[in-house]
Amino acid sequence: MQRITILLCVALALLCSCGRKTEIHDYSIVPEPAFMVMKNGGYTWSNSTSICFPGLEQNNTTVRYVMNSLRQMHLRPTLSGNAESDCIRFTLNDTSNSELGDEGYLIEVRSDGIFVSANTETGLFYGYQTLVQMLPEDVFMHRYSKITLPSCTILDNPRFEWRGSHLDVSRHFFSVKDVKRHLDLMAAYKLNKFHWHLTDDHGWRIESDRYPRLNDIGSWRVDRSGEWDNAKPAAADEKPTYGGYYTKDEIREIVAYAAERHIEVIPEIEIPGHCSEVLAAYPQLGCANDDTTYQVQVGPYWPPRAILCAGNDSVMQFLYDVLDEIVPLFPSSYIHIGGDEAYKENWHRCPNCQARMKQLGLTSVEPLQAWMIDQVGRHLAQQGKTIIGWDEIIDGGASQTAVVMAWQNVGRGMEAARRGYRVIMTPTEHCYLNFYQGEAEYQPVAFPAQIPLHQAYRFDPVPLELNSRWASNVMGGQCNLWTEYIESYERAEYMLLPRLCAIAECLWSQREQKDWPRFRAKLVRQEARLRCQEYNVGESSFKPVVVYEKTAQNDYTVTIDWEREGTDVYYAVVPREHVGDTMWKPDMILYTKPFTVQQGSVLMAQCHYQGNPKEKVYEYHIGE
Repeated sequence: MQRITILLCVALALLCSCGRKTEIHDYSIVPEPAFMVMKNGGYTWSNSTSICFPGLEQNNTTVRYVMNSLRQMHLRPTLSGNAESDCIRFTLNDTSNSELGDEGYLIEVRSDGIFVSANTETGLFYGYQTLVQMLPEDVFMHRYSKITLPSCTILDNPRFEWRGSHLDVSRHFFSVKDVKRHLDLMAAYKLNKFHWHLTDDHGWRIESDRYPRLNDIGSWRVDRSGEWDNAKPAAADEKPTYGGYYTKDEIREIVAYAAERHIEVIPEIEIPGHCSEVLAAYPQLGCANDDTTYQVQVGPYWPPRAILCAGNDSVMQFLYDVLDEIVPLFPSSYIHIGGDEAYKENWHRCPNCQARMKQLGLTSVEPLQAWMIDQVGRHLAQQGKTIIGWDEIIDGGASQTAVVMAWQNVGRGMEAARRGYRVIMTPTEHCYLNFYQGEAEYQPVAFPAQIPLHQAYRFDPVPLELNSRWASNVMGGQCNLWTEYIESYERAEYMLLPRLCAIAECLWSQREQKDWPRFRAKLVRQEARLRCQEYNVGESSFKPVVVYEKTAQNDYTVTIDWEREGTDVYYAVVPREHVGDTMWKPDMILYTKPFTVQQGSVLMAQCHYQGNPKEKVYEYHIGE
């Protein structure tokens, strides 16, 4: 028996000693920290390394998260009460460090260990996320016995308080497991607000006890998988089989999972439009003169004419009842109430809506929507909640207590900020990640618009045109993923990555810390890390990014850029008569620096990646 015990101990020792050894030479961290300086020397993380959390109990949420995460990376430092050397130490500051705020952290890698400190557990959590990015990219796949990290000091804190990611689960329904995976992705890049789009024309996704038909009817539609653009309306005899909803227990599970990752979950319930699924279940909530038979939509639905009746008191009671069910499930102080794209033709004709307008002394329907949303806002305020609405809510004069989510363009956000509203920026030109990330012919089908990676990276929630008087009204921003063309979470990841990394850096890092060539280089290791965790990272666009500026001599300076590190661009400036001539092949040269051409010149350019031509030769007509 003693011999068996000795053999087992020897085997365990051999197991613990095996594993890869590596020496890290530099760090590639996204989002870019506010301050980082590399130093001489380093620390070797080995099987003898201990970890301690002074002042935190072993069952503390942060402690459990860190220890479970390290185990997933095959790293098992010994949990110690108060190790002084050869340790990884997470410490809450006794005296608040004003440079860190509530979410910042300080990391010091020294010869005797790694020391992470913060004013709050949120700061410790973000410090840990940075520490993970300091480890080898394949640490989730392979066991390491020794990892030598270069000494450094990192002091970091976020630029914006609102760093969000939106996920639409109405158009396509994702499992609890999928949503958790999304939350893990957010946490890795220090995003802290999960905007959960739970209701829309294509499905109601949250359990309701008071209105069960929302789930029995509103949560299901006829299956038209794989044919979104050409989906035919449901026939009367077709059985709805696609969809589902989250039970209240599942909601609580997801909210708790998010809280462990310091993410706030903000539910969205659409008011007053985008409600086909509601009217399919409860048609009496529509306008009195609307004889449309609504169904849970199966494909494109434009314009979205379904709208709740603003003149029907039972509609307001329905909204209060539904929200009263939802509020206890979400600790967030915010509830998103939609308010976008509400087509009001029915209100113009509805006698109940017209009577309501007369009662309120209104001469148009836009203030009627503002009144409706204000009533909901007052009801939620009694429960300690603040409403968020899409930027249309300001058109009729929304209450100044509402938060405006600016989606149509940056200008709408600036307008709202100048009118005194608190604003969350999420303009389509930078933040709609359901748009193609490259030319459609080289990408899976997506919404017919385009946001390449470099365009996402140019996002700034506070435009330079917005002076400091109003800039303080901008809370931050977020990326949005609408799922019309996204039938699986695997495809969702393809659309999110790596553009979510770009948005995360725009929201966390200071403006002066952003640097496109550096970010592009960092993505090489970020994408490797993500793929080692089996995330489905999108393929880069290989269309050259061409910018031309007019000079004082009335010609143009041309600059060529690219999206993926390791790309070379070959180009030629060709006579107009050869454009479109498939028999004529210009001699293309390697781009190395900006050059000057005459107005009307035609630039031909193609990306080569790792020595191979990618996509096609693109044409650019300079000055036109």
